[in-house]
Amino acid sequence: MSFGSDQSILLCRLEDKVRFAAKPCADLFSKIIAGACTRIPVPGRAGPATPIGRWIETQTWTEAALALIQFELPGWRVRRLVRDDGEWVCLLSRQPHLPAGLDDSVDTTHESLPLAILLALLEALRRPAKSSQVSVTVPAVAPAAEASVCCDNFR
Repeated sequence: MSFGSDQSILLCRLEDKVRFAAKPCADLFSKIIAGACTRIPVPGRAGPATPIGRWIETQTWTEAALALIQFELPGWRVRRLVRDDGEWVCLLSRQPHLPAGLDDSVDTTHESLPLAILLALLEALRRPAKSSQVSVTVPAVAPAAEASVCCDNFR
């Protein structure tokens, strides 16, 4: 198996653990950090010296989950966090200023807010990275003549 498929399987297993968890815990965060997070420095991973480690230690789960998104997915932003019919909905977006229908976003739900955020994190990590460069073709325009006249009616 290739690294990509191994990573995909690991992320699916972590998603299942989060989906079936009743509430967040330090063990669950540790598994996510160890298995899915590549941007957190290795020596302490999320030890007490890091902000994420302090939030986990003090059980401020929502802040820890939002910090993981900020560290791991610098190109993504939380577009919406709402409670709907007893479940939290977390919508992550690469382009939060675009209309929702045009954006490639991640939408997850869970009864627990931090777990909904973690599900969105894992789902976004499974998405292939897109190139930050956009190919745009601009038609060539002939230079204006020396004397240009504006023919617009400004009444």
